[in-house]
Amino acid sequence: MSMVFYQLAYQVGFKPWDRGGIPQELAALVEGPQALAPGNALDLGCGTGTQAIYLAQQGWRVTGVDVVERVLHAARRKAAAAGVSVTWSQCDVARVAAAIPGHTFSLLFDQGCFHGLSDAARAGYVEGTTRIAAPGAHFLFAAFTPRRRGPLPRGIGREEIEARFVGWELLWNRRDAEDEIRLPPFVPEADLSWYLLRKHSPSSI
Repeated sequence: MSMVFYQLAYQVGFKPWDRGGIPQELAALVEGPQALAPGNALDLGCGTGTQAIYLAQQGWRVTGVDVVERVLHAARRKAAAAGVSVTWSQCDVARVAAAIPGHTFSLLFDQGCFHGLSDAARAGYVEGTTRIAAPGAHFLFAAFTPRRRGPLPRGIGREEIEARFVGWELLWNRRDAEDEIRLPPFVPEADLSWYLLRKHSPSSI
């Protein structure tokens, strides 16, 4: 998906990836019985910053990246109002490692960015996120079931995810617990699913 698409989408208010709430899957990972210890977190395609701000409120050191500078302005205002500190960066997620050099993350999060990328951009995204993920890092992201959707995200399936994320273990994938994605009536069903990956540690390879 291009920067122009996202700019237009935000202008008309079409942003199913930015629902304004915290996904149950993320809350369970951060606050559940087996919650991860707070560390460095990266929100890819952070939009107006809802999840990045939530993570900062839970004690994480958060970087939020998005290709649209306009929504990052909104994210900065929201973070200031919430009284939390988040590092915001405008960048193409397919080149994220180059945009934030010297950083490593123990948690990566993506609510609807990766599944809309072209094949070339997917390769860059996977290479970059793998490079900046710490050993043992967790990666939680949402993706539509693969289908033709015109200019909207074409989705991605489990088989392609496992093939692309070499060096990662797929811990689980499941349907979206809230199932509240609203798409135009002419668009095929999204069937949003969540995937949780864990990067292999050197000792586990």
